Amino acid sequence: MKETNQSYLGTEGIGKLMCKYAVPCIISLLVGALYNIVDQIFIANAGYLGSYGNAANTVVFPLTVIALAIAVMIGDGCCAFVSLSLGKKKPADASRSMGNAILLTIISSLILTAIYLLFIDEIIAMFGGTVNEETFRYSKEYFFWISVGIPFYMFVQAINPVIRADGSPKFAMISTLVGAVINIILDPVFIFIFKWGMMGAAVATVIGQIATAVLSVWYLCHTKVIPIKREDFQFDARIIRRTLVLGICSFLSQISLVVAMAAINNMICTYSAMDEIFGQTQYAQIPMAVVGIVMKFFQIVISIVVGMAAGCIPIVGYNMGAGAYDRTKKLFTRLLISEACVGVVAFIIVEFFPQQLISIFGAANESVYYTDFAVRAFRIYLCMMVFACINKAAFIFLQATGKAAASTMLSMVREIVFGVGFALILPHFFGLDGVLYSMPVSDVLTAVISLILIVITHRQLNNKINK
Repeated sequence: MKETNQSYLGTEGIGKLMCKYAVPCIISLLVGALYNIVDQIFIANAGYLGSYGNAANTVVFPLTVIALAIAVMIGDGCCAFVSLSLGKKKPADASRSMGNAILLTIISSLILTAIYLLFIDEIIAMFGGTVNEETFRYSKEYFFWISVGIPFYMFVQAINPVIRADGSPKFAMISTLVGAVINIILDPVFIFIFKWGMMGAAVATVIGQIATAVLSVWYLCHTKVIPIKREDFQFDARIIRRTLVLGICSFLSQISLVVAMAAINNMICTYSAMDEIFGQTQYAQIPMAVVGIVMKFFQIVISIVVGMAAGCIPIVGYNMGAGAYDRTKKLFTRLLISEACVGVVAFIIVEFFPQQLISIFGAANESVYYTDFAVRAFRIYLCMMVFACINKAAFIFLQATGKAAASTMLSMVREIVFGVGFALILPHFFGLDGVLYSMPVSDVLTAVISLILIVITHRQLNNKINK
């Protein structure tokens, strides 16, 4: 163990610690979200791609989330395990966990890439890419190049929380920012100057991810708190099992989102064909493109929310491991209040400025049907953002305290039971609008369960404090 330690996590002010760890994490996740969002903005404003390209981006997006799900399961699980180990004064377990996390990420990313490239047509069809011929063609082009970059993407996403756990949230932020800036610079060059279309957007993204991966490798050779030794790169079943258990909530929250998006995309395909306007071939891709744009804004908000909560994982883990339950309770309360405030701001934006939002994504190049549906989608789909933000905070906090079962249950109920269930049921009664209603209904019902778990968690912490 190096001389630098993390004992300040148990003594420094809660507010100061939240700023130190949460802000860089928020920026890292926002920058990570920009990869896909920037692609979609440039694609939308390229006249030769337009809503077809946007729809293709929407089809491929869930497939990148699958890679993210595996990566964050490993990375967040390792981050939580490292923090708990340091709180219990077991640095050897912490370093072994980091070595095992790196190995797991490399192996799983190569397997996923092979699956994607071998079954590219079938996978695209599964996620609604057959809405029309142009959308399928663009989806396949974009997906192929994104798949080539999957190993770099997964490595970056898994190692980022590990770097934060090592006490370097600013480096995690900067390394991600470098890749995003490269992507932002290359996107217009490849799309507008070279006219590479969807391939250009994807290649720009992959190059940015490679740059971030290189910086991450450099950091792992110069860790701040936990030195990684050669012997740490030996599989340890005990540590792998514990790491994956701690990270399973992150995996399920992401993978269940993929299931929900697959259901939503397929219901959009089905009910667009029945719609008077969108049943016409030239407009068939609009609902798919619009819902993808709405999800991108949601991703920005959730990046802030998850960043606040995930950034606090090392603080929660350390204090739980050290038995400082009063500090853990105080952190939980402040986190919930902060997340609710983010939700209020997001609600105001989507309800009062939807036209300004959609204008960023090439509305000027599209028909009036595009704008009208987009405004309706923003106002309906995201009207319960406050509850969505509180729910995410509860998921992650419970995971950080070691309550993987409760956290996993809550996440699965939200995305699978409610998210998929209502996405399949409500369109039967409300058509395309039913797809939009599925989001707020799911968030409200999940919030009821979250509130119960929040109260229980507070009581349990009080009981531990009073012992």
